[in-house]
Amino acid sequence: LRFDEKVRVVVFKSEVKGVFCAGADLKERAKMDDAEVGHFVKRLRNLMDEIAALPVPTIAAIDGYALGGGLELALACDLRVAASSAKMGLIETTRGLLPGAGGTQRLPRCVGIGLAKELIFTGRQVDGQQAALMGLVNHAVPQNSDGDAAYQRALALAKEILPQAPFAVKMGKLAINRGIEVDIASGMAIEGMCYAQNIPTRDRQEGMAAFREKRPPQFIGK
Repeated sequence: LRFDEKVRVVVFKSEVKGVFCAGADLKERAKMDDAEVGHFVKRLRNLMDEIAALPVPTIAAIDGYALGGGLELALACDLRVAASSAKMGLIETTRGLLPGAGGTQRLPRCVGIGLAKELIFTGRQVDGQQAALMGLVNHAVPQNSDGDAAYQRALALAKEILPQAPFAVKMGKLAINRGIEVDIASGMAIEGMCYAQNIPTRDRQEGMAAFREKRPPQFIGK
């Protein structure tokens, strides 16, 4: 996906009705020794980092439970859409664990430090509506009879992104992701570097031409 230039947006959904991702299989985990657990969680953390580093926008469609590593997967995505009835939480402390696949880092950046600490310390689960109010998800929608309301909303969101200039969107994602980790002056420099890469693109010229000619732009990602 990272190197396929035809990919414009990636949507993560589950094939299991009522469950987005229930997290690690604790029965499987119980059979591992300490070294195996450490290796397993490191691989999981690396996977989440790979998802977060995808150059195109990513959307998690949460139509059911997103618990533990399942919510960490959703947090690794850029955007999250949930059914109002969905349940999500970093429940690791209720099992004698702590989030180990990015949850302690991505949740505070998403909802703020105080709320993230409360959710992690208590292992509390919240529904889609509560998640939307705290900024954990971008949108919460009523579940439909097919059980894929979040996926349908995620597709609609993806279709809003598709007409936009692909390289500009990629540079926007890069600027936000890198800039959020540094002070504002350094962030401005990062934005400047990303903008400079976008200036010579054919899509920028097309955008200007389309504006002058009062027509929809035809972006090609070049």
